[in-house]
Amino acid sequence: MLRTIIIGSCMSVQGILEKTLPDGRISVRVGSRIFTGLPVASRG
Repeated sequence: MLRTIIIGSCMSVQGILEKTLPDGRISVRVGSRIFTGLPVASRG
């Protein structure tokens, strides 16, 4: 599943969902790198 996260105050990253952490952050994979941050709220 493709997810978007916010890293810091203004950088966003979009990638494949890797895992959800207990504190509400999620990790996404972009190529061989994994980024962790807060998920962007989905519209709906």
